Amino acid sequence: MIIVSIQDQLLLHRRRQGTWRIYPVSTSAVGPGNIRNSLRTPLGRHRIYARIGDECPPLTVFRGRKPVGLYDPAVADPREDWILTRILWLEGCETGFNRRGRVDTRMRYIYIHGTHDEQRIGTPASHGCIRMRNIDILELFEQCRIGETVLIRP
Repeated sequence: MIIVSIQDQLLLHRRRQGTWRIYPVSTSAVGPGNIRNSLRTPLGRHRIYARIGDECPPLTVFRGRKPVGLYDPAVADPREDWILTRILWLEGCETGFNRRGRVDTRMRYIYIHGTHDEQRIGTPASHGCIRMRNIDILELFEQCRIGETVLIRP
């Protein structure tokens, strides 16, 4: 199970062994919300819909969930919202709240993913996704499975 606290900018992961691991994250710069195109981090009960990037090297750049190369800060636009290293694609579990229609988390392409903007981890800065340090998403990715519960709290 994964619990994301927007208020604390933390992700807590209960591992298969029963121990908990805590990671700093960055959620939406404009706060929580479930409406499509709001650029907000959705609330409620979710599950991991897909795991993407399993065999890719760290700092792999993803566009449309496909690897397109490695991130190079010397040539990359720092204003872009780079999706790096691994993707855990989320799907809402609560119809009418974060599933289906204007509030569908999966169709909003909400991920837990690595970022180029690691210095802002711990502060709200994303466009709705849950950003992690690249070393942390590598570790979390190895411990997570499709279908695992993700609870996002205010």
